[in-house]
Amino acid sequence: MVWVEQFLIKYPELAVFLAISIGYLIGGLKFGGFSLGPVTGSLFAGILIGQFAHVPIAGMAKSLLFLLFLFGIGYSVGPQFLQALKRDGMKPVLLAVVVCVTGLLMSVVVAKILGLDPGFAAGLLSGSLTESPAMGTATEAINALPLPEADRARFVAHIAVADAVCYVFGAVGVILFCSVVGPRLLGIDLVAEALKLEKEYGITRKVAGVSSAWHRFEIRAYQIVDAAPVAGLSIAAAEATYPEHRLFIQRLRRRGAIIEAAPEVVINPGDIVAVSGTREALVSVLGPRAEEIEDRELLDVPVSVSDVLLTSPDLKGKSIADVAKESWTRSLYLRAITRGGQDIPIAPGITVERGDILRLVGPEAVVSSAAKRIGVVVAPTTATDFLVLGFAIFLGGLVGVLVTFPIGDMRISLSTSVGTLLAGLTVGHLRTRFPLFGRIPDAAVSLMTSLGLAAFVAMTGLHAGPVFASAIAEAGIGLLFGGMIVTMIPLIVGLYFGRYVLGMNPILLLGGLAGAQTMTAGMAAVQDRSGSTVAVLGYTPAVPIGHILLTTWGTVIVGIVAG
Repeated sequence: MVWVEQFLIKYPELAVFLAISIGYLIGGLKFGGFSLGPVTGSLFAGILIGQFAHVPIAGMAKSLLFLLFLFGIGYSVGPQFLQALKRDGMKPVLLAVVVCVTGLLMSVVVAKILGLDPGFAAGLLSGSLTESPAMGTATEAINALPLPEADRARFVAHIAVADAVCYVFGAVGVILFCSVVGPRLLGIDLVAEALKLEKEYGITRKVAGVSSAWHRFEIRAYQIVDAAPVAGLSIAAAEATYPEHRLFIQRLRRRGAIIEAAPEVVINPGDIVAVSGTREALVSVLGPRAEEIEDRELLDVPVSVSDVLLTSPDLKGKSIADVAKESWTRSLYLRAITRGGQDIPIAPGITVERGDILRLVGPEAVVSSAAKRIGVVVAPTTATDFLVLGFAIFLGGLVGVLVTFPIGDMRISLSTSVGTLLAGLTVGHLRTRFPLFGRIPDAAVSLMTSLGLAAFVAMTGLHAGPVFASAIAEAGIGLLFGGMIVTMIPLIVGLYFGRYVLGMNPILLLGGLAGAQTMTAGMAAVQDRSGSTVAVLGYTPAVPIGHILLTTWGTVIVGIVAG
């Protein structure tokens, strides 16, 4: 063990990677469906290694990784942040603001009652409200305090200790409150409420086995008999027979020749028509009414699948049903919607918003034409725009240093951390208007956010490890119970504010609470117990607000407690 200790002290960079590896192992362990996650796992791993090896940690390395993380998270939520402030998602946004502000106030009250120093107070906030990035902003704020170096180092170590103590209940508390306690306090049946909301949006649950296992949309060929209802009708009139099912004729075979579809072409008995639509509609609507024919040549229609970033101001806020009525959406199908990294359920009543990524499928020419009206095709890229990335982080950090605000007798800077987060938000938002600006591949963003935060937290744990036991003894059991209060009070306040002041739908309210605490697992728990994905519609407008405010609170609480 002495050799291992000396090795880790000599090569601290390897100790960090060891902590990350062990952290992901710890974070992946499940206890009754609950897991700590890789970030908190890395914190515990760092603390564990720090118990027997006083690993030196470079401040610049911590800052570099943390700024990359903050820019990445801002870049990810940027496309939805400003849109969340503008659209009808204002209720989840207001809910997130109330929850986050209540969380800050409760953290300050508990810290004052328990007499916590700035480090313990910041860790109490980050752990109880499950926002690990607040540890970084708090660290920067503490390092800016006019205190002896030894005191600043001790306070920074206390952040990790308090976060480790409070995080477990913070995460479990959000999950249980959103999925069990909250519904009971409201007196609702999650399954029934989810079904009601799905009906309102026009979401139809699929029975297992109805849809094809290989793809959702198909083109099939059908023989037109003499008594067929569409015989003698033009293609436009035939397609209007079942408008709600969006069945389209792509082309037809007549006396051996293939004819491309045009609205005025009349369908004759004996024709074979190639019809596109969802498999469910083809089976249930046309299956009992027409004879299906195998005609490979007729069905050999070039089909394209493209991801398109919605930037058009004409489409934002429109429901899928309204967009589907546009003439240019003929033969166009929507396979998926991604908003802020989350999959959104597809139904007629769901609205599309600027920054959404729409996965379109249909004939190649139709998809290409529609993409120009919607926004821009998101083509895979492996190149990162380092010019924008580097300059944005520099400018964001500069603004963070220059902008200050008064707290008591002190003036606290916005900090390079919050400035970088805002820079990421700005670049992320601008790419919805200028899609080729500041392009960063999804894989690169994922690496920045995952490795950046995990490495930062691991180094924080390594720094706190040597003083962990003494700090726990200093803080006492009050820190644990104080953390429980900080976790639960904002959720309770948010629940009743959202339900009785904002009048939110219960499912969207519970999803919004999970978003306000940036706890994806809380939303997943609501989805699991309700048997529906619809809670994500409350989660997505709230989560960017939660990320911004809770991360900023790390700076604020240090200033308040130290002031």
